[in-house]
Parts: sequence; C-alpha cells; structure tokens
Amino acid sequence: MSSCAKEQSLEVAVYETSASGHQLSEITEFPITEVKASIVVNPIKTFQKITGFGGAFTESSAYLLNKVSPKNRDKILTAYFGKEGANYSLTRTHMNSCDFSLSQYSYAPKEDKELKDFSVQEDMDDLIPMIKDALAISEDGFKIFASPWTAPPWMKDNKDWVGGKLLPEHYDTWALFFSKYVDAYQKQGINIWGFTVENEPHGNGDNWESMHFTPQEMTDFVQNHLGPQLEKDGKGAIKVLGYDQNREGLKEWVDVMFKDKASSQYYDGTAIHWYESTYEVFPEALQYAHQKAPNKYLIQTEACIDAEVPKWKDDDWYWTKEATDWGWDWAPEEQKYLHPKYVPTYRYARDIIGCLNNWVDGWVDWNMVLDRQGGPNWFKNWCVAPVLVDPENDEVYFTPLYYIMAHFSKYIRPEAMIIEVENSDSELMTTAAKNLDGSIAVIVFNPTEKTKQFSLMLHEKIKDISINAKAIQTIVIAN
Repeated sequence: MSSCAKEQSLEVAVYETSASGHQLSEITEFPITEVKASIVVNPIKTFQKITGFGGAFTESSAYLLNKVSPKNRDKILTAYFGKEGANYSLTRTHMNSCDFSLSQYSYAPKEDKELKDFSVQEDMDDLIPMIKDALAISEDGFKIFASPWTAPPWMKDNKDWVGGKLLPEHYDTWALFFSKYVDAYQKQGINIWGFTVENEPHGNGDNWESMHFTPQEMTDFVQNHLGPQLEKDGKGAIKVLGYDQNREGLKEWVDVMFKDKASSQYYDGTAIHWYESTYEVFPEALQYAHQKAPNKYLIQTEACIDAEVPKWKDDDWYWTKEATDWGWDWAPEEQKYLHPKYVPTYRYARDIIGCLNNWVDGWVDWNMVLDRQGGPNWFKNWCVAPVLVDPENDEVYFTPLYYIMAHFSKYIRPEAMIIEVENSDSELMTTAAKNLDGSIAVIVFNPTEKTKQFSLMLHEKIKDISINAKAIQTIVIAN
C-alpha cells in the first residue's frame, strides 16, 4: 500500500450488537464483496447539543437491587454507570409514588399548606441508596430530574391518587413541595438537575397515580407559582420541562408554553414520551417543537416495551417481531396502525436515531431493573427493562435492550453535537455526533435480513465496513 493510500484510510473502532450474538462486541474483520452504499460524515454542519442518555431510578428497581446479592447489585450498577459500562449521563426519578412503586405514598400525607412535616423517609430504604451508589460508581457524574405522578390527594379536587386536578388554592403549596424536595435530596448528597412538571398530564386512563393539567393550567402553574418559588428559594438554575407525554400532542402544548416571553420564562424545555407509537417517531411534531423553542431542551423522558411480561434469558425474542404494546389491544381502531408487532430492539434503535435526527437532545429509558414478571408494580402494569433479575435465585439477565442503550450512552457523551451524516442506503438508519474530545460516534442500524456493506467517509478518508443482518453498530472515529 502506498503512503498516499495510507493517508486515505480512516482509522475506526467498530462495536456491534446483533441478533447473531454480538453484544457491543468490537469488530475488526469486515467481509467486503461489493460496496455500493456510502455514509458521509460532515462535522462542519452541526445541530443540537446532547444533554445525555440513561434510565429511571424507580422504587421497584431499587427494591429489586436490595433483593439480589451485593455482588450482583454492584454488577448491575457498574454496568449502567461505570465508564466501561453504559456510562449513563441523564436519569429520571419519581417524586411521590408511581405505578412502579411498592405502594402509594406522598412526602406530605397530612394536609398542611406550609408542609411542616415534609419528609422523603419513604425513599430512604431503596430509592435513595440506589441513587447514591450510582453516583459513587459514576466517574463523569450524571444529571437527575424528578417527575411527580400526582400531588398528595388532599391537594386535589377529587381527593384521590388517580386523576383529578390540583386545586388552585394549593398551587403555591405544590410549588413549595418541589422546593422542599430539592432540599431533602440535597441533604442526602443528591443534587436535582431538573423537573418535569407532571408525568402524563393527559392522565393514563385513570389506572394509577395521575393528575391532569391542560396546557394553559400547567403554564399558569409554572409561570406564576413553580418558577417564582424556585427562583425565590435560590433554585432558579434547576431546569423545568413542560408537557411530559406523547409526541402527537406536542403542537398544542408548545404553542401555549412558548406563546410569549412571559409564558416561556420559567420553562427550560419540553419533555416527551413515545407511547403514542413505539414505531412512528413523529418527526414533524419534533421539528415543530424545536422551531417553536430552538434554544430549549427537547428530551425524551420515558420509553419502554410496555404491556408485556418480559422474556427471561431469551435473546432471540428481543430480535423477533413478537412484542406488542398497550395500543395493540387498546388503541382505537383508527390508531391501530401506530401499534404494530415490532422487534423490541428495533423499537429502541429506530426511535433513538429518529429522535436524534429531529432535534431531541436527551433520551431516557424507563425502569433500569425489573423482575421476571415485569414488576413489581402495584397496579400490575407489567413492562420490560433492559436488565432483569430473579431475586429468589440471585440471577441477572442483561437483555439485548441494555446493549442497544449502551451504543448511544457510552459513545455519545454530554455536550456532544449532532452532526450531518448523509446515507445513500435507504434501508439503513444513521446518525452521528462529535464529542467534546473531538471523537466522532457514527451509529448505523441495519434492520434487514442481510449483511450490508458501506464506505464510511470523513473528509478525504474512507473505510469500508460491513454490518451484520439485524444489527446496530457504533463506529468511533478518534480525534
């Protein structure tokens, strides 16, 4: 090979997860026959700055970690937060209970507008220890935001955990509740980076903890109560994300949230979920939300393979077209097309890439750990998590979903910039990001039944690469 040819060769490290058995495995040999496709990376053209990737600390996950051996507990937390693992950088937790709690609880169960008895004691056995241990393992640290599913029933018009609205007379009390939560967690050595104002303000079909807001009601609460309260208490730097439900409703919400300077003053961004469809990304809605507030966060805050009992130690299931979601059974007939049977690993890969290519700057999975039933969940709302445990036999199963998440969280770090990537093969999905250290991570997803070959190009340098059938690759180009 001539020195000229050597200069043209692109030095890369390629990591692949595939239906054929790769688990974030480094690939060094590429069987190349005929390369017809090209993927061209252009780091000069940049888009959004990445906030992070990760999952949620729930009482259910934390409880299960306390049920396995210390060795397996540490193995799981290190896999999620260690530098050699997924190295999660953005996380969520629930403020008060949610369906993935062992029971329904609030930090202020007794009516008192001054919240004199406010206490996070309910979180001291499981949730707070899990977060603290994760912080100890994480070298880079991670951001954590909290989401309430509901205010205490005594603050609501229906006096119930489920449904209903926050009474106007308690808007100030509920705002104070957020502030006290920050203080209580800070005393435990946990700094809260941000909040979503309300998990799923449209409700959840009145099944588990919920509280309803219209876009105008939430904006009034943020503009006149929550924002001023946090500012008054010296917590103005804490991020406030509005909405926090499915993408289809985005336009209505961002039109109200970011209507003018006054309405948007205390909103730092918008939170979204994927449950409207775990197949359709809704790029038009995401683009609209970005254009409405181009300097604000747009974070996917919850996703999971829902309404499923997870398959135990059966990697093949996660690569086959078997998973359904709630909409498969319950969506109205005209919305059924949004809920096809679809490969679990593909749901994650397709959605994260689609989000990154449409201005989303953070992507957060739901529970980090669940058991073989898909719980514990007091409502029996079973779901899948990337890591499953059998506490009775002290066994751990890292599903393929764990590795899909790691393809993004490990190699696209906070403050990275999404950059332009041109892909000539319409059967592949691609995205790319440039990290602060100058390294570039290119993600390539191949959902087809055949091996694909492509030339990866950066400036004048080229590398011919093959990706297995039913696989995802992260290609790292060092600085």
